[in-house]
Amino acid sequence: MKKIGLFYSFNTKKTSKIAEQLQSSFEEAEIEPVNVEEATAEQFLSYDNIICGVPTWFDGELPNYWDEFLPELEDIDLGNKYIAIYGLGDQKGYPENFLDGVGILAEILEQQGARLVGFTSTEGYTFESSRAVRGDKFLGLAIDFENQGSMNKERISKWIEQLKSEFM
Repeated sequence: MKKIGLFYSFNTKKTSKIAEQLQSSFEEAEIEPVNVEEATAEQFLSYDNIICGVPTWFDGELPNYWDEFLPELEDIDLGNKYIAIYGLGDQKGYPENFLDGVGILAEILEQQGARLVGFTSTEGYTFESSRAVRGDKFLGLAIDFENQGSMNKERISKWIEQLKSEFM
């Protein structure tokens, strides 16, 4: 497997916690963390396999650090990139836009030609709507620390095995 770029904000508690679990589940040589707050388009393009960590802020928004980074990717062809997204949300506190950050990020990356991988089932979650859903799948790994934190370890483990077969 080619080296994986793991893009997330190093200054986030819960997103970083998931990133640490991902890092410990892959061989050290296989995954490289990158602070998205300091990332460049060149860094992003240097990986064929990419994992993005994105919480959903407020009423279904991307965090400002992703908003600031994404314009760098607007004119770049991501057609040869395999990208998986994990997202954090609160399905009870924000049921009308649970995990929207994942959906927003996925839409932007797909517009640039990225091949999204790592879709997961919506089964076991309760929410009203989400931009992160296509059919009966999330466009990545859905994490809800507030309401289903005890399920994180198992969900992450299954997702990692899935990525190992979907990444090139």
